[in-house]
Amino acid sequence: MRNILLSLAISTMLVLASPAWQSQPAAVHDKVASSHFDGSSWWGYVKVLAADDMEGRETGSAALRRAEAYVVQQLQANGLEPAGADGFYQPIAFESRQIVESASSLALLKEKQVEPLSFRDDAFFSTRVDLGSSVEAPLAFAGYGLSVPEKNYDDLAGLDLKGKVAVIISGAPADIPGALASHYQSPGERWKALRKAGAIGTIIILNPASMDIPWSRISMNRTHPSMSLSGPEFDETAGEKLAVIFNPAHADMLFEGSGHSLQDIMELAKAGKALPRFPLALSIRAHAEVNKRALESSNVVARLPGSDPKFQNEYIVLSAHIDHIGVGEPINGDRIYNGAMDNAAGSAVLLDIAASLKKSTDRARRSILFVFFTGEEKGLLGSKYFTAHPTVPPDSMAANVNIDMFLPIVPLKVLTIYGLAESSLGELASDTAQSLGVRSQPDPEPQRNAFIRSDQYNFIRHGIPAVAMGVGFDPGSPEQQIFKDWLTRRYHAPSDDLNQPVDLASAAKYEEIIRALMLRTAASPERPHWLPDSFFRRYAGMGARSLVGQ
Repeated sequence: MRNILLSLAISTMLVLASPAWQSQPAAVHDKVASSHFDGSSWWGYVKVLAADDMEGRETGSAALRRAEAYVVQQLQANGLEPAGADGFYQPIAFESRQIVESASSLALLKEKQVEPLSFRDDAFFSTRVDLGSSVEAPLAFAGYGLSVPEKNYDDLAGLDLKGKVAVIISGAPADIPGALASHYQSPGERWKALRKAGAIGTIIILNPASMDIPWSRISMNRTHPSMSLSGPEFDETAGEKLAVIFNPAHADMLFEGSGHSLQDIMELAKAGKALPRFPLALSIRAHAEVNKRALESSNVVARLPGSDPKFQNEYIVLSAHIDHIGVGEPINGDRIYNGAMDNAAGSAVLLDIAASLKKSTDRARRSILFVFFTGEEKGLLGSKYFTAHPTVPPDSMAANVNIDMFLPIVPLKVLTIYGLAESSLGELASDTAQSLGVRSQPDPEPQRNAFIRSDQYNFIRHGIPAVAMGVGFDPGSPEQQIFKDWLTRRYHAPSDDLNQPVDLASAAKYEEIIRALMLRTAASPERPHWLPDSFFRRYAGMGARSLVGQ
């Protein structure tokens, strides 16, 4: 049955990919010459993967399977070898969770008063944790909810959280380095400390300074299914009975009677200062009805063999996630969340580089592993599974270069490198960009936690040096406003589609940097290594060991 479906899907994709269909939208900028890329072939792949008939490539959906079938066909055409557990595929078991709001409720309690909360306007459940059916517990404000031993910083010290729900503002003090702060804000790391302190749940107040999209859009798709990897091996939030996301515009109600104001606390957070911690005068009452079902989705894994017998059993991993968020609530009448930049664009880079290497005499000394992840939008789940159960020997993966939403929407003059100061791979990426006339910079907006929000993070946690890179901007420049407007209007919205402006020259130059970096890393006599002062150096040698409970 799978072979029949794949054949039909591939036939459909070949029709869609025909030159007659690949007309450029008026908004696409003019192309410029590049040694190996001109942007047009990249955009052709994006057009297929982000077309309306791909229905937003939701994890576990037939539409995502069609997109992956197209990817496999392209990989085969370019001579890559299957490197999954089932041919090119690595099947993964998931549990889907969807809140039933009509049978669920949230309310704040103060003495005998009960104040119901609106799911649309005030707060809603996060089903990324396995919610308890009924919870009633007092609240305590835990600042950022962080425990960072490397900086002798602990929001939980001296705060009674036993049997309580911790109220947290997303963010971190400015004096904690960005990569370190991002790591400890990851759901698993934050919950590890909170659980040890006795908390039974969390209420996270979104920080306006780091909100990519407005509350109205965040809330709009709050009932969209979340997912988790099946099995206790991957449950990093075990024991978290309640997880609630709170609208910062209405969160002042949480502080009534506490002697503190949300406005004062937000001013401290905006300035990157440490926050006070204190018990709150309220309790929360929650009832959650959740529909659960099992489903399967797959990573796609392909191998381009290295040319050097000494190194061909080592891999440089080039990755991107192929899933997006599917069909959701309509915006301006459009229900399809196409995910063109997030992340058909990244998957298209992998396909374009594979095609360019087939046409070229350039040969990588080490092998290159091309991995298209599923479940990234559900919490980096495809990469979490792959790095725990890789389809190649764990110690054979020398480095990871991950591509996610690299945004070629302005000319590429500066390259943002996430993980620039963590490993020799970051240094090599910077040198490669400079050799091609592009300067580099570390993350200019560390408060957005981009370092832990894509698939490179799971490689890092398994000791594999990794970077992610995107088209950058100078702080305060007009380009920064263009990026901000894109996030506000198009990020996780149906307007991230094929009708938006793209800069093909920028995409081509980005691809040139990625291609050169892959070949240089594959040719280096030494594998990339963590820098001596990198926090993530501690994970070196982790291999595929489970991180749950570490």
